[in-house]
Amino acid sequence: MAYLDNIRTFVRVYELGNMSAAARDLRISAAVASSRISQLEEHLNVRLFQRTTRLLNPTEQGNLFYHGAMKILEAVDEAEAVISDVTQTPRGSLFVAAPLGLGQRLVAPAIPKFHAAYPLISIRLRLSDRKLDLAAEGLDAAFFLGVPEDSTLRIRKIADCPRILCASPEYVARNGNPVSSDDLRSQKHNCLILRYPGVPEFQWPLQTAEGVKRVSVAGPYETDHGDVLTSWALDGHGIVLKPVFEIAEHLAAGTLVPVLEKEPPVPIQMACLYMHRRRQDPKARLFIDFVVDHIKASMP
Repeated sequence: MAYLDNIRTFVRVYELGNMSAAARDLRISAAVASSRISQLEEHLNVRLFQRTTRLLNPTEQGNLFYHGAMKILEAVDEAEAVISDVTQTPRGSLFVAAPLGLGQRLVAPAIPKFHAAYPLISIRLRLSDRKLDLAAEGLDAAFFLGVPEDSTLRIRKIADCPRILCASPEYVARNGNPVSSDDLRSQKHNCLILRYPGVPEFQWPLQTAEGVKRVSVAGPYETDHGDVLTSWALDGHGIVLKPVFEIAEHLAAGTLVPVLEKEPPVPIQMACLYMHRRRQDPKARLFIDFVVDHIKASMP
């Protein structure tokens, strides 16, 4: 297994471009990662990376070896999947991701239940509202809200999630309830924006009498962290657009109240994404099936 471990380490260093980042991802020390790369280079009798004090760049031989290494790892994973099917004892580890709200409320609670049913499978869960690259991050699956931009991924739809515009009662008392979507563009209201780096503008898709209208909104607060938006809304700083499942408890408690109910937001798709492969890993299939069933049973 040492040679395979060396290859897996090489692939992560190549993809992340950083020895320390790859070591953290593999949960080993940077010294162990560096040693594995050195052992692989010694075995192949080539230099796979050009190292400087700040940069780590693959050599021409490194670029060539990466593509072959990926084929080796895919073949090993597929072979292990076949054995897992035959023995009916799924084992190994899975690396999955989800947005913060979806992950905290619906995915994370399912993981201990899944592990109790399949104790030989370990789960690593990454929660982030940033867009993730499944291949670059080494993810087996990612739960997702919206429409994926990468058409090479497989997608399993879970549900269309209703969304709501809401604010704190104090904000509504101070600023009033918007009468139409046009009010969101005015200086009368602050819109709390979930924005990722590189996105120049933001729009909220609303269902109006004329059909779906994409309303350009702005405000003095924006972040890439969904729960921070909820906190700002609870503190009376503006109007937020949220999936209902993320704020159901606040709506029930009355700490957030609906606004502009006659022009509600378009529902957002919830789905699970995974890589195209000739054969899906049985443990990944088990996990996805389990979590999807859990989410459907848990959604408000």
